[in-house]
Amino acid sequence: QVQLVESGGRLVQPGESMNLSCAASGSILSLRVMGWYRQAPGKQRELVVTWTLGDNIDYGPFMKGRFAISRDNIKNTVSLHSSNLKPEDSAVYYCYARGMTEAGTDFNAWGQGTQVTVSS
Repeated sequence: QVQLVESGGRLVQPGESMNLSCAASGSILSLRVMGWYRQAPGKQRELVVTWTLGDNIDYGPFMKGRFAISRDNIKNTVSLHSSNLKPEDSAVYYCYARGMTEAGTDFNAWGQGTQVTVSS
């Protein structure tokens, strides 16, 4: 079983920057994708940014430029770096990972989510 634990969500003022972190643990043999999605009230979950094996970075619409991703391959962690936050960035941010377990099975895992609120 694979677990993802996010941290760093908080109340920030418009224009501020913020970092979120996610740590993956459990029976992980390899990770193929790690990244971040978000979901605002009344809206569908949307892609923010993901890292894919081979160091490919994929951004959701209108995300590039204000969001960036970094990953620690040894610790199996991924971080989301955001700048110039706007009220419309308020959402629950979810960590996501896909890979293979030590048992040789594929997995898709989601974190429990961390709340980010951008408000003055």
